[in-house]
Amino acid sequence: MKKLLITLFVLLPALWASAQNDGAANQPTGLRADGKIWVVLAVAVTILLGLIIYIIRLDRKITKLEKGH
Repeated sequence: MKKLLITLFVLLPALWASAQNDGAANQPTGLRADGKIWVVLAVAVTILLGLIIYIIRLDRKITKLEKGH
């Protein structure tokens, strides 16, 4: 249940942000126009995955130390 709430807490702001399209100009601007948004997205996902893997490994090490003593 706690994981579900955390997931919703993380995903809801993205849904709210996408719902704010006023329909004005459909032309991509900024990073989207250059196609660089994919590079930014790839870097952000890589960093997040790295952090998640680090936290999981750290948790396993701590659990192992707690059980050993």
